[in-house]
Amino acid sequence: MSEAVKNCLKSWITARCDEATNNWIRESCELIGQNQLPQLYLRFGLVSRKVAKQNLELSAEELSGAQNARTNWQPQNWSLIEAVRSLFVLSLPESDSDEYVKVLERLFGAGEVSELVALYQALPLYPFPEAHVNRAAEGIRTNMRSVFCAVAHDNPYPADQLPEGLWNQMVLKCLFVEVSLFPVIGLEARNNAALSQMLSDYAHERWAASRTVHPELWRCVDVDAYEPAIEDLSRVLKAGNDIERAAAGLALTGKKSPAAAELLSRHPELKEKIEHEQISWKTIHEQLFESP
Repeated sequence: MSEAVKNCLKSWITARCDEATNNWIRESCELIGQNQLPQLYLRFGLVSRKVAKQNLELSAEELSGAQNARTNWQPQNWSLIEAVRSLFVLSLPESDSDEYVKVLERLFGAGEVSELVALYQALPLYPFPEAHVNRAAEGIRTNMRSVFCAVAHDNPYPADQLPEGLWNQMVLKCLFVEVSLFPVIGLEARNNAALSQMLSDYAHERWAASRTVHPELWRCVDVDAYEPAIEDLSRVLKAGNDIERAAAGLALTGKKSPAAAELLSRHPELKEKIEHEQISWKTIHEQLFESP
C-alpha cells in the first residue's frame, strides 16, 4: 500500500508545484529515506514556507487513484501542504515498528495545529496500523476541533482499527462538539448495541433537560441491536420537526425488527420519500450544515 500511496502523493504534488519546489521535495524525501531524522524534523516544519497554500482540488481520476491505492482513502479536502507533509512521513524507512512510532510521536508532540491535522488525517496511510491506536485516541480526546475532525472525518482509520469503546467515544464526541456525523466513515458497519443504548440514554438526558436532540444521532441507533430505541423513534416521529422525523424514518428503514417496519408503515409519506431517495443522510447533513 505504501508505495501506491506515495506514488499518488508524488504525482499530485509534482503537478501542482514549480520546478524549484519539486526539487526541494525530492531532495527532502531522499534524505528522509536515508533515515536522516534531523532533516525530517526540520523539513516537516519548513513545508509551510516552501509550498504554496492551496487545496489539492483533486480530479475525479485522481480520487479514483487514491481509492485504488488505499480503500476508503478520501483526500478530497487535503491541502498541498498536507500532502507534502504526509509524503515526508511516508518516506521514512519502515523496517522497525517501534522506531517508526517513536519518530511519529516526536512529530505529534512538537506539532502545531496545522501540522497535527496533517499527521492525524494521514493515520490510515502509515505502516504498522495497529501501532497507532493510542495516538488516534489522543486525537479523539483533544479540545482542538480541527484536530478532532482530522481523526473523525473522511478518515478510514477509526473504522478499521479502533476498538468498540473508543469508536463509540468518537461518535458521541461528534455530537457533543456539534460536528456532523455524515463524514464519519463506517458508521453503519460499526454500529453496535452499546453505542445504540448510549445514544438513547443521551437523548433521554437532553429531553429531560428540555434540550433538542441532534437528528444525526439516530443514524447510530440500531433498533435491531437495541429494541427499546423503538419508543424513542416513535416519540420523534410524533413530536419532531421535519428534519428530525426524516432522521427517525431513515433510522427505521431496512431493519429486521417487525416493530420498526410497523412503525414506519404508519408514516407512508415519509416512507415514500425515503424509498425515492428524496430523504437521505446526505440531504439531512446538507440541511443542517450546508444551508445558508
